[in-house]
Amino acid sequence: MSQELHPSHRNSLYLVVSLSMIFMTLVLAVQPLFLKGLGLGRDNAGFVNANIQVITELVDLLFVGYLGYLSDRFGRIPIVYYGFILSAITAALTPFCLEIGLLVGMNGVAVFYVARILMSVGSTAVWPQLGTLTGDYSTPKDRPMLLAKVGFMTAFGATLVYAVLMQMPKYIGLTMVMMISAATALAGAWVSRQFLVEKATPTQKQKFPFAAVMSLLRQERDLRLSFMAAFSSRNDMVIIGLFLMTWFIYFADIVPGVTHVQAAGQAGMVIGFVGLIILISLPFWGWLIQNFGRVESLTLGMVLSGVGFTGMGLIYNPLSWWTFVPALFVGLGQAGCLLAPQTLALDISPVDTRGSVMGAFNTVGCIGIIFFIQIGGFLFDLVSPTAPFIFTGLANFVIMAYGLWVLRSGSQSGGSDMDQALDLDP
Repeated sequence: MSQELHPSHRNSLYLVVSLSMIFMTLVLAVQPLFLKGLGLGRDNAGFVNANIQVITELVDLLFVGYLGYLSDRFGRIPIVYYGFILSAITAALTPFCLEIGLLVGMNGVAVFYVARILMSVGSTAVWPQLGTLTGDYSTPKDRPMLLAKVGFMTAFGATLVYAVLMQMPKYIGLTMVMMISAATALAGAWVSRQFLVEKATPTQKQKFPFAAVMSLLRQERDLRLSFMAAFSSRNDMVIIGLFLMTWFIYFADIVPGVTHVQAAGQAGMVIGFVGLIILISLPFWGWLIQNFGRVESLTLGMVLSGVGFTGMGLIYNPLSWWTFVPALFVGLGQAGCLLAPQTLALDISPVDTRGSVMGAFNTVGCIGIIFFIQIGGFLFDLVSPTAPFIFTGLANFVIMAYGLWVLRSGSQSGGSDMDQALDLDP
């Protein structure tokens, strides 16, 4: 049942978003360093790190769309709560993969695979529903700025991980840093249960409305563009977080006097810089989307992101300050790619099936992560550490071209026109 919305509920949403991003980012950030400690060598580091991410995304594919439908039927908050609980329990056990493996007769890396899958299932129950709640808590008029604030907290969580938490292993040890992720998930469960409210009225549909979602996709080219952008750009920060961190850690093998922990800390600085740029530019992107259009902003974001990722191909030594130049463009572009596609999808989604449409949107994003991470892992090992970034940048340019075609054909979701459709949501 729909409940009255107060400003405090939006503030609670921002906090839960930040906690969920801290958890998801920290789990990904410590992965290369933890696997290095388990004895993973450079020759297959790209493949194994990418393979873990791909497997988790494949499992997510089984759940993300259906969880969106369940959120339409039973509410967003229960799914968020239990997702956090599953994540917290698994994260607390993960630092002891080697010991658990010895106990059950499994390799420590294999146990880590299982742990990452369970944590990913928990995260999949959380982050898509938070995006849908953002739509529930907004109208077409104020949605871009609300999404900008949510995006700010998302970037804040990721920046905090790389700029602060990934500097801590050399002081408190990797195990204690990994336990922070479990504590963060527990905090997210508590805040979501105590301080969020349901806004959407539960639907009576007894199964996932696949036909309705496909019909909407056929009718709305702007929605197709948002789905394509989700496919191409949802993996961007995963690519940065996974392959940049892996590149730095293994590059330290050929640099005298630089330890793996030091290299991970410097990688955290670069990734944190990307997050900082996202933080600074998100309010501008919210204003741009609201005043100049969703499709225009999405296309511009793809241009900047493409320039940044392909620019990584010019870097030989990631430990040099030149790495911050393409990172600047990645951050600027990622901010636009974070807000514009989701705004488009939420605007076009019917209220009674919003969770299902966003479930499909996030499913496409999962497919994109699988595609780019798997290919990126092979490129990292067989071509060069910069090849995954170049491949991602070229894909972003392709989506940019489609966005230009949509604009030439006449976008249905211009900024001022959309704002005239006031209060279409309950």
